[in-house]
Amino acid sequence: MQAFYIHPDNPQPRLIEQVADLLRNDKLIIYPTDTSYAFGCRLGAKEALEKLKQIRELDDKHQFTLLCRDLSEIATYATVDNNQFKQLKAHTPAPITFILNATKDVPKKLAHAKKKTIGIRVPSNAIAQALLTAMNEPILTSSLILPGHEQVLDDPFDIEELLGMQIDGIINTGIQTTKLTTVVDMTSSEPQIVRQGAADVETLLI
Repeated sequence: MQAFYIHPDNPQPRLIEQVADLLRNDKLIIYPTDTSYAFGCRLGAKEALEKLKQIRELDDKHQFTLLCRDLSEIATYATVDNNQFKQLKAHTPAPITFILNATKDVPKKLAHAKKKTIGIRVPSNAIAQALLTAMNEPILTSSLILPGHEQVLDDPFDIEELLGMQIDGIINTGIQTTKLTTVVDMTSSEPQIVRQGAADVETLLI
């Protein structure tokens, strides 16, 4: 496993490129987002996705999330009407995961098996944004919650100790918050808060 010490506000391009190379080569990483550390792999990755599913003990009903640079990427992976787009624009970037109907461009393994939905999120974190720019495509992301744990892991050295043999790389920026993203289901006529997390989205429900 490789550890990368990257500046949280001014990410070093050389190190970002090395992490992006891991992702391109179907590797599983842990990286910081605007709420906490998270698992990340390339969209369409096979080995990394299997590793992620094994570590988190996820089944086919798990709702995966795509981290996107901005709203321009969302239309490829989710169907969004004008009203939804306005709401998304007003609430991004932010620690919010929006559940949307998936398009056919989303690999079947990633869309929710029954609902055909996908989570979409636009982060404000500088490292996550730099990584997305280097990849030039969304990153498949998943909360760093391990089986039997209720909280997200926040200390990178604890994460290395627990998962060092199972992951391929970690971006270490020190202890992160343990907040989770707010999750909003946008697939019906009225947005529904599925999980109240770091972002207050009451205005979405007005």
